[in-house]
Amino acid sequence: MSRLPVIVSFGGVNSAGRSSGHHAYRRMVIDGLPDQQANETWQALGAMMNTGHSTAEERRFIQDHTLVRRIEKHLFDPDAIVAHKTAQLTTPDASPFTFAIKRSQLPDQIPPGWEINELESTKVLVKATDHLDILFPDKRKSRVQSAGQVPTGFDPEKLYQSRSHPRGLQLTVYGASDAINSLGIDWEEVRRRVPGDQISCYASSAMGQMDANGAGGMMQASLMGKRVSSKNCALSLAEMVADFVNAYVLGSVGSTGANLGACASFLYNLRQGVQDIRSGKYRAVIVGASEAPVTPEIIEGYRTMGALAEDEALNRLDSITDGATDHRRACRPFSDNCGFTLSESAQFVVLFDDELAMEMGANIYGSIPDVFINADGYKKSIPGPGIGNYITIGKAMGTVRAILGDESLQRRSYMQAHGTGTPQNRVTESHIFNELSKTFGIEKWPIAAIKSYVGHSIATASGDQINGSLGVWEHGLIPGITTINGIADDVHSSHLDFLLTHREVNPEELDAVFVNSKGFGGNNATATMLSPAVTRRMLEHRHGKSAMSRHDSLNETVQGRTQQYDEETRSGKNSLIYRFGEGVVEGESLELDPAFIKIPGHEQTVSLDMPSPFNDMHD
Repeated sequence: MSRLPVIVSFGGVNSAGRSSGHHAYRRMVIDGLPDQQANETWQALGAMMNTGHSTAEERRFIQDHTLVRRIEKHLFDPDAIVAHKTAQLTTPDASPFTFAIKRSQLPDQIPPGWEINELESTKVLVKATDHLDILFPDKRKSRVQSAGQVPTGFDPEKLYQSRSHPRGLQLTVYGASDAINSLGIDWEEVRRRVPGDQISCYASSAMGQMDANGAGGMMQASLMGKRVSSKNCALSLAEMVADFVNAYVLGSVGSTGANLGACASFLYNLRQGVQDIRSGKYRAVIVGASEAPVTPEIIEGYRTMGALAEDEALNRLDSITDGATDHRRACRPFSDNCGFTLSESAQFVVLFDDELAMEMGANIYGSIPDVFINADGYKKSIPGPGIGNYITIGKAMGTVRAILGDESLQRRSYMQAHGTGTPQNRVTESHIFNELSKTFGIEKWPIAAIKSYVGHSIATASGDQINGSLGVWEHGLIPGITTINGIADDVHSSHLDFLLTHREVNPEELDAVFVNSKGFGGNNATATMLSPAVTRRMLEHRHGKSAMSRHDSLNETVQGRTQQYDEETRSGKNSLIYRFGEGVVEGESLELDPAFIKIPGHEQTVSLDMPSPFNDMHD
């Protein structure tokens, strides 16, 4: 009997704001919310951005400085990116020329044709008899000036002793803290109930940490005349996301890993967590991803591939001739478009097995019965799409049909599309959706695409989709693709219903959502999410009505603590978890026994009584 992975908490931050409390979701549909809920989210954003939230002017500032927008100078100036221009110096008559330079600035390898004479104790005079190759400091304007950036004024570096951490790891600490704090259950209580080796964490970045504090600084140092930091290499690794969560947020000794699948990486991590819980070997899992790719170098790399929406191309789409690019509408899934829009984000979910969720009265936001991953087979090019995504979506749809029946699949589900905003994606992904809709008897399948709001955060993209979809079951609005005016002519749509405006739904009549992700290299993944109502019915069926009543009684306190965290955070309190050097346990402090290992600070022991998985192969 498989255990059901129940979503008991979620958190994070992206260009729409803080994920917990559904605030990032609410920012996307804020124009359709009742006043009280909208006001709470204005307050949450104002607290993050260190600004007011009550007046029309303050709310206009919040609107203008969230979601996809023009790149802001606190990240880098897109009009003045630091660069170098190569040049070769000679004299007009090709005669030798001289210049003075500090001795400390001489190159280690003196170029041929240099004659060096002392000027004073710290300076020398150089006579160059040949040409001189130099690099002139220069600046260039980025041809891509749109990105999804966390709300202006939110600076994770200032919320804890970040010690020159790369930005992706700063966002990791905030996002994981948000998910744990909004659990409504003290994490120490979870550790008291669950042995340390039955808690796992899977989180990663696809790109690694590429800014100046990570691999970017390491690669640039020698060419910039600087030194490599001792942290540059170590902190640049893609698995540092999980490592930071274990070491500084959870203090975990359980299973850990960083699954990489390009833009599908979050779902790769999620699949590992779902399998852990379904196997019965693990009871609690933290799944996440964090990416901070809004740097000049990464933008230029994707741009030269032809993948990003350049200002000039956006202007052509809008017939703009005065250069007033509409950066807010840079990402246009399934419409006439010209490329995707990079964004930064960190997203996490906490999963309990169904029994633990019932025992602890945990919040029930939904459940994830399975995640499917398939490659494309032989390919013409690594970044090109293939057939694997037909398999992942088909299997995900088949799972809903098997659990809930045809009615739920055909009339009570929708698709949260990858929806990048590229011409190729709009054709290939829509064809997959359309053909499988026909195959499963769906007449008009609702299609949403929230990258139109928050951009494409690479590894974290499907985390944005998952946490953004949980709000639909709370508030009954599926975010529409509001950055587009219509569907492109080459989009397959005979059996699809692309939502161009917010779609009001009855949460009790929306049983499932599919989260789709497509990554470079043939990394296709699709997750099946079941609604809170469906999940509760499944829990009651397995555990009984009396157990459900006990859960609901315990959950009153849990909900109260979750609400308290939200209220305190909206008022400006910083509850970020960063336990550097706290509770460190050395090997000499362990209690070792042939049957168990006892770890100081852990109530439950780690069992060493291991059953043989091969009983049929030995006596």
